[in-house]
Amino acid sequence: MLIDPSQRYKPYTPLKLVGRTWPTKTFVKAPIWLSTDLRDGNQALANPMTGDQKITFFRLLVKCGFKEIEIAYPAASETDFSFVRYLIEHDEIPDDVWIQVLTPAREDLIRRTFDAVAGAKHVIIHMYNATSAMFRNVVFKNSKEQTIDLAVHHTSLIRELTDQYAASHGTTFRYEYSPETFSQTEVEFSVAICEAVKTAWGKADTGNQRIIFNLPATVEVGPPNHYADQIEYFCTHISERERITVSLHPHNDRGTGIAAAELAVLAGADRIEGCLFGNGERTGNVDIVNLALNLYTQGIHPHLDFSDIQNIIDIVTQCNDLPVHPRHPYAGELVFTAFSGSHQDAIKKGFEEQARRHARNLANGEAQMWDMPYLPLDPADLGCSYEAVIRVNSQSGKGGIAYLVKQHLNLDLPRKLQIAFYQVIQAISDREAREMTVEDIMTTFRSIYHFGGPKYEGRLALRTFSITAEPSSGPFDTDEVADERRWFDGALSVDGMLRVIRGDGNGPISALLDALRSHLDIDLTLREYSEHTIGEGQTAKAASYIELVATTDDVKERRSASQSWWGVGVDSDIAAAGLRAVLSAVNSAIGDRPLPELKLSIGFNSTTGQADVANAIVNSLKLQLPRRLQVAFFEVVQRAARDSGGQISYEDLIKLFVEKYGYETTRPYRFELQSFDFAKSNVAGRRQITAELLVDGESQSISGEGNGPLSAALAALHTQIRGTLSIREYIEHSIGEGADVKAVSFVELVYEVEGRNKESVWGVGSDSDITVSGLQAIMKAASSLNDVDKSVVVAE
Repeated sequence: MLIDPSQRYKPYTPLKLVGRTWPTKTFVKAPIWLSTDLRDGNQALANPMTGDQKITFFRLLVKCGFKEIEIAYPAASETDFSFVRYLIEHDEIPDDVWIQVLTPAREDLIRRTFDAVAGAKHVIIHMYNATSAMFRNVVFKNSKEQTIDLAVHHTSLIRELTDQYAASHGTTFRYEYSPETFSQTEVEFSVAICEAVKTAWGKADTGNQRIIFNLPATVEVGPPNHYADQIEYFCTHISERERITVSLHPHNDRGTGIAAAELAVLAGADRIEGCLFGNGERTGNVDIVNLALNLYTQGIHPHLDFSDIQNIIDIVTQCNDLPVHPRHPYAGELVFTAFSGSHQDAIKKGFEEQARRHARNLANGEAQMWDMPYLPLDPADLGCSYEAVIRVNSQSGKGGIAYLVKQHLNLDLPRKLQIAFYQVIQAISDREAREMTVEDIMTTFRSIYHFGGPKYEGRLALRTFSITAEPSSGPFDTDEVADERRWFDGALSVDGMLRVIRGDGNGPISALLDALRSHLDIDLTLREYSEHTIGEGQTAKAASYIELVATTDDVKERRSASQSWWGVGVDSDIAAAGLRAVLSAVNSAIGDRPLPELKLSIGFNSTTGQADVANAIVNSLKLQLPRRLQVAFFEVVQRAARDSGGQISYEDLIKLFVEKYGYETTRPYRFELQSFDFAKSNVAGRRQITAELLVDGESQSISGEGNGPLSAALAALHTQIRGTLSIREYIEHSIGEGADVKAVSFVELVYEVEGRNKESVWGVGSDSDITVSGLQAIMKAASSLNDVDKSVVVAE
């Protein structure tokens, strides 16, 4: 920072306003509100909303009671144009709601804007052009006269088009003009250009026919009292004030957007444009929730409904992908919480006194007024519980326990989990009538949340998993990138038995929950998720926290459910951390209730599924079959079961697998690798194999070249067969631990030869050497093909 900032920055120039009246005024009613979340808010997002998110947000704004909503800048992109058309064509706009669309003063964009709103019932056309000296002189090189002519010419065009579209489509239009950068424009010039625009419009009248002059603090460059002076000057110098709606559009560059809006309303403004929770360019637009609830705490109804503020927060944060700060007025998770002991004591006494006062009020037929220390608003009016407030004199206990967990386990618990774990510790302390030591607290945490290794594992434990993605249908707007579904394939230890489960969802967590629902009849839903990083660099791990509730059809019931289960997971892989947290919570939820048993009898006509077969293989042979191999072997099992009267025993199932894919058998195969050697090829990046191969018991010397060991082996094998072999899928995993560990390889080969249909075969190999394991799998897969060697001639 500079020692003398006056050498770089100029202060604002105060407005000499004689007889200003706004400082002595008070609020008596709410202003007109316009939400610009879908336009100004959306354009400020790093990741703009998808079509579906915009629809969800629009419906939320309607539900909150907004009667004027700026929905888009439709000429800016096909995405915005299509969104406007969707709302109109799908009858999403209530009859009492005015949609507003933005356009600059350009003829082609204005005409495109009218095309977008064709057929809507009530439309506000919002046109702007920049008016400040900076923009006139530097950006556009226009004089004041040219700036006025630009606004007047395009206002006349908008008047012509409103008449045309009103006649052809029955639309009722209103007009809004913004002298952009108003807060940096000479107030006399702002009045002059608006007078010229009003004359060019020529239709300003009272009621809904009032012209809207929107006076934005495009950049907040002065204190809020200066903005109020500018607004009062405009209101007292513009002609035909009764035919004008003076609108505000404050930004928050100086952090005084709320104050600027409130003082400007006292100065004569009728209307405020802003966003929920203050989203917008740079430091944001003015926060309409904050403004509205400020009025509410003064006994003035804002005519907006925020009685379920948590639902509003959920939707807004999901659509904007921006959090609401824990200290955000009225909406932050900590705004009704006191950590200071003196604050806690005052609130506790305030509740007690208010209960007595309200009882007297009720007896006397008087209003039960809210009057509490540190709490200007009753949390219940916003749909919030008294949990944090009523338990305030135990907040320090929760905070202390959370501090110890963070210090000893590096876990920064979310606040709701702090409360849940505090209740566990408090119950133990009360029951045993003793102080809980750090060791007691840590042991209890590990036991409750199954955290900290095999000693604390619950009935369900994650062994292996894979997450794959596949495209899903996207939103209506074809310009948006379609979301992807996620598939979970994994092996869990369930009461000591390995189980293979599979599910899908919009992410790894929902896919695992779907798998648990499908395979183990565990039906739970995610209510809250948070995460943070432990450590730095290569040793960093992810810590995940999950809150689950019982699944119900009623979303609001799930959100307000009193019973929930928390889970904690830590892993170097963020997806695995979340999955472990899910199982941590699930273990608490299921307790000791019975789970569906693993089936050991497989029948062609029974209810047995592919997962049951995979479960049998993983428990007996410790092999985690790839999904495509699960499908292929399940067909083999079905045929075998059909041939044996509809059932196949567990032992016969395992034997069938071993025989089919040559897993760790000693019987001879058509192609058996006796020895091999790899060398670098003369071609960069390629490998060459020379090997001794038994072909139907006869030794053959072969060689081949490829990009790696497996492709080189295939090339060598081609010297012994007709047609071609190619690898469709190769997967490997390890079995055992320490010195006993070995690699298992799964290979799917595709065989093609003229005169035969394409064939697909699998092979399974295992060895302490992973290369040998892969080569074994290839030879066993090739051996299962019939009539492939070059000595066999197929009759024409």
